[in-house]
Amino acid sequence: MSTLKIEDVAHVRFRAPDLTAMRGFLEDFGLLVVEETDHRIVARGSGPSPVAHVTELGEPGFAAIAFRAESVADLERLAAAEGVPVEDCDLPGGGKIVTLKDPDGHTIEVVAGQAAAEPVALSDSTPWNRAGARERLRATKRIPAGAANVVRLGHVVLNVSDFRASERWYKDRFGFITSDEIEAAPAFAIGAFLRCDRGVAPTDHHTLFLLQAPSGPGFNHAAYEVADLDDLMRGHQRLKETGRQAEWGVGRHILGSQVFDYWRDPWGHTLEHWTDGDLFTAEDGSNVASLQDLLGVQWGPSMPPTMG
Repeated sequence: MSTLKIEDVAHVRFRAPDLTAMRGFLEDFGLLVVEETDHRIVARGSGPSPVAHVTELGEPGFAAIAFRAESVADLERLAAAEGVPVEDCDLPGGGKIVTLKDPDGHTIEVVAGQAAAEPVALSDSTPWNRAGARERLRATKRIPAGAANVVRLGHVVLNVSDFRASERWYKDRFGFITSDEIEAAPAFAIGAFLRCDRGVAPTDHHTLFLLQAPSGPGFNHAAYEVADLDDLMRGHQRLKETGRQAEWGVGRHILGSQVFDYWRDPWGHTLEHWTDGDLFTAEDGSNVASLQDLLGVQWGPSMPPTMG
């Protein structure tokens, strides 16, 4: 039994030497800046989560991942098991926070008791006309130019030094379920897509992906859900027009099935736009997949070497 079962990923933290430059990128990416001081920028999506991305002033680098617990009581149980304090969270939404270190020294935060943000209406909600379901009648569909509508942070990928050790650490504390385990050779696993255990409630195919990569431990990427395919392509156009660094996309993954589009922030950290991902319950179990499944696409360009 795990110490608790997290609800979702909450936010990621980074450091950067130029907060103004980071703000420009975040706005082009489609995040909403909700706090800006001399020492940090906080941004959210259009959904109810009050925080999705934090940048603190400093030398460029990845700083932390945060997961969301169901209750402060869960945080207190985790803190007691780990011998760490429950502290006030100083981010928008308030609440409480517990801070841990994983086997590779990555900072892992767990938050609870945050006040929800007021959702922001999406800029386009007109339906699609598909061959089998024509829902938009006597009306045009016009996609306004602009950044994507980032709704929420959906998952984070970490490179780890020892997959089995990291897998056990995260599952023991947070109750993750394997969706797809990646085998580089028969009976030799190098990673897994892990989803939250929400019982009968459908949850994303993965909230965390752990990968034992040749490059060693570190941040791989964070992925933000956008409204739909039109919205993802609109965001692609904005990022391209503003001279941002594209990395991979547009395409559709095999594992998780989502349509993806990867970009790099001004200091080289990879952020993904995605839409139309798989949803599973606890009853749906786990699968084993190949390295070819991980690297391949259903359509779109091949994975670039920079994604390792």
